[in-house]
Amino acid sequence: MKIGGVFVIIYYERMKLLREERGLRQCDMAVILDLTNQQAYQRYEAGRALMPIWLFIKLARFFDVSVDYICCLTDDRRKYW
Repeated sequence: MKIGGVFVIIYYERMKLLREERGLRQCDMAVILDLTNQQAYQRYEAGRALMPIWLFIKLARFFDVSVDYICCLTDDRRKYW
């Protein structure tokens, strides 16, 4: 997405990037995150559903990154806990 001449990464694009870096499928992520099915995860990754905070935390723990990184508040992957 481009805002004011600057390309901005949205959190769901970051989710897809992290998933693809690990070679995982959406259905794999649904199982890892204890979601009901692949479609539930797909809605989050496509930005069609708002993700609850507990899911951001679970993603951060799984990918060993900070929630700030997933939310695109920083490009630094280091976690702060």
